[in-house]
Amino acid sequence: MLAFYLLTFAGAIQAHNQLLQGSCNFESNTCGYTSDADFTSWTLHKDGRFVALDTAVSDDQDKTGPQREITGVLLSPALEQDEWSCLRLVYQITGWGSLEVSQRTEGKSFDRPLWSSQEPSDSWVISSMDLQGSTEPYRVVIEGKPGRSAGSSVAIFEIHIIPGYCLDCDFEESHLCGYSNQWNANVNWYVGGGGTQILNNNIPNDHTYNNRTGHLMYVDSVYTKTFKEVAKLVSPMTTVPMSGCLSFQYQRSAERGSLFSVFTKDRLGQYQELWRAGAENQSDWRGTLEEWIPVQVDLKAPYSVQVVFEVSFNSPRGGRVAIDDISFSPEFCSTDTEPTFDPSIANCDFESGFCRYIQDQVMLSSWRRVSVTPNIFRNGDHTTGAGYFLLAHSRLSPRFGYVSRLMGPTLPGNTKYCLRFYFSLRGYNQTDQALAVHLQHGSVQEKIWTQGEKSREIWITTDITFQTSQPARVVFVSTCRSFWDCGSVALDDISVSLGDCELTAGLLSPSLPGNCNFEAGLCGYTQDRQSDGADWEWRRGPTPTSYTGPRGDHTTGLGYYLYMEASPMLPGQRVRLLSRPLRGSRGPQCLRFFYHMYGSGTGRLSVHLHRDGEDALLWQLSGEQSITWRRATVEYQSDSQHQIVFEATRGSSVRSDIAIDDIFLEGGPCPELEIKATVGTSNEIE
Repeated sequence: MLAFYLLTFAGAIQAHNQLLQGSCNFESNTCGYTSDADFTSWTLHKDGRFVALDTAVSDDQDKTGPQREITGVLLSPALEQDEWSCLRLVYQITGWGSLEVSQRTEGKSFDRPLWSSQEPSDSWVISSMDLQGSTEPYRVVIEGKPGRSAGSSVAIFEIHIIPGYCLDCDFEESHLCGYSNQWNANVNWYVGGGGTQILNNNIPNDHTYNNRTGHLMYVDSVYTKTFKEVAKLVSPMTTVPMSGCLSFQYQRSAERGSLFSVFTKDRLGQYQELWRAGAENQSDWRGTLEEWIPVQVDLKAPYSVQVVFEVSFNSPRGGRVAIDDISFSPEFCSTDTEPTFDPSIANCDFESGFCRYIQDQVMLSSWRRVSVTPNIFRNGDHTTGAGYFLLAHSRLSPRFGYVSRLMGPTLPGNTKYCLRFYFSLRGYNQTDQALAVHLQHGSVQEKIWTQGEKSREIWITTDITFQTSQPARVVFVSTCRSFWDCGSVALDDISVSLGDCELTAGLLSPSLPGNCNFEAGLCGYTQDRQSDGADWEWRRGPTPTSYTGPRGDHTTGLGYYLYMEASPMLPGQRVRLLSRPLRGSRGPQCLRFFYHMYGSGTGRLSVHLHRDGEDALLWQLSGEQSITWRRATVEYQSDSQHQIVFEATRGSSVRSDIAIDDIFLEGGPCPELEIKATVGTSNEIE
C-alpha cells in the first residue's frame, strides 16, 4: 500500500469529549464503518490510523499504462441525530482521484450530496461539512475513486462528528475546526495561548476558559514590511444555505494602525463585508489586551460561503488583534432584523394566471396570456409544451411606437438577486428594443438587460444578476418602433432567487443521481451497447435532417440534449440509455423529463424500470407528437435496486429523430399540474 505522511496537525488530533456517534480515528478498527459489498473494499492500514483505496497494479501488467477504474463506498453505522452537527474529515488524495461525501436517509433512493473534492495533496487535509438534523436514521456515505494511473490512492485518516455548526470554533483543538490562514509572507494569524507568551506581549487569558492555557487566534503587526499588509483567517466553506447570527469575541490593542473586518467569500471569490471594527472606544484602550469585546452580526448565505476575518496593518506599529469563540445561531441577532426574503413570490409559469405580475394600464398595448397549438410557425409554452405563456406583439395598429410593460412584485433593497426567464422572439429586425428588463424604484427606471441577438424562434433562457440599494420592481418592456420592425415577444417561466446567478445555477454543486440536463455530459448515464442498433447522440442546435428533431435544447435553448439520429439506422432499431443503479425505497418516486418527437416517420419512445435483469414498461408514446418540447411525468415504485432506461425506436423513415432533455428524479409522488383557462385568454397568435 502506498505510504502516507501525516501532517503534525493531523497526528495531533485528539478525541473531543463531545464527539458523536459516527466519529472514528481508525486506530485499531473501523468503528462500525463498512465497505459496500457491491464495490471495492476499503482497507484498514496494518498499523491502523487510516483506511485507503489504492490503484491495483498486477505483476503482469505494465505499471506505466492505464489501470482499471476502482470505486469504494464506505458506509457509517446508522446515526440518529435530530440536532445540527458538523462532520470533519481528514483525508488525502494522492496522484489522481476523487472523494464524495453524502447523507443517506433510510428508505430514500437518493443520497444528499454534502461535499466532493478532486484536489490532490502531499499531506493530510481537513474538510468540514454541515449535517442537518434528521428525525429518521441516516448514514454517512463516503465514495472514493483513486485514479487509473499507478500510485494513485485516496485515504481517510479521521472522521469527527460534533454537535453544532461547522462555523463554531473555540480553537482548543489542534485542527482549529478547519479554519485556515491565507498565508502572507509577513503577517499571519497564529495560535496563541497554551501558557506561552506571544511576541513579548502579555495576553493573559483566552476567552473560552479565561486562563493562560486556553487558546485563541491572533495577528501582530511586528513583521509588517509594506503599506496595508493583510492577514486573513478563513472558515471552512458552508455546505448548505444558512441564515442567522454569527458571534465572536475579539481584542485589539490601543494602536490605531490596524483595520479589522469580517467578510463572506463565495465560490466565485466575491467578498461581502459583514462588519468592521469601529474606533469609538479607542480612547479607553491601554497598551495590553485586557477585555474581550463581543460581536454579533447577521449572516445571510443563500449558498456556500466562507467567513473571512481580515486584519490590515499600515506599519510595524499597527498593533495586534485577537479573536476567540466563534459561534453561529439560526436565530438572527436582533428581533428587529428583517427575515430572509422569500424570492419565490416573483416566480411565475403563467399556468394558472399572472401570479403577482401586473400590467401597466397607461401603456397602449398589453401582455396576453395565451396557449397555442404548436406548429412550424409557432412554439408551445416552455413549462410543459402544452400550457400557457405571455405574448406581446403588434396588432397591425396604425399607431406605432407602443410599449408593453409587465411589472413584478416589489423586491427588498440591499440584496443581490438572480433573475431567470425564457423568451422567444419572432419578426424583429433590430432586437435591442424587442425585449428589455428594467428595475423600477419610485419613478426612476434603470435598464439592466436588453436582447441584442436575433432569436432562433425557440425558447432561450437568460440569467441576470442585479443588486439594488432600495426596494424595486422588475419590469419587462417590449417596444414596437415601426411597422417594419415589430413582431411577437413570448415570455415564460420567470424565477427569482437570492444571490449571484453563477452560484445559484446549481453548476457548482453535485447533482442528485438520475438528474441530468446534459450540459456537461451524460451525468452517469450509460449507453446499452449490447442491445442497441446505435447510440444516443449528444448535440446542440438543430438535428441534421430537415423536418424532424428539435431546433434547440429545452434547458437553455442554446445548450445540449440527447437524440436518436434516424438516418443511419434501420426501421425498428433502437437506442437505450441506462441510469446509474438507484436504491429502492418504500414510497413512490417521480420521474419527469422532456421529450421531442417531431417528424412524419417518428417511431416510439419508452421508459422502462430495469430490475433483476428484466425491463418493466413505465411509459410509452408512438408517432409524431409536437414540434415543441413536451413534458412527461412518470410515477413508479421499486423497493429494490433498479435502473431507469430511456429507449427510442426508429420509425419508418429518416424523419424519425427522437430527443430527450432535463431529466429530473425525486422521491415522493408526482405533483398534479392543473392548467385552467381564464377569461380573456387567447389561443391565437395574430
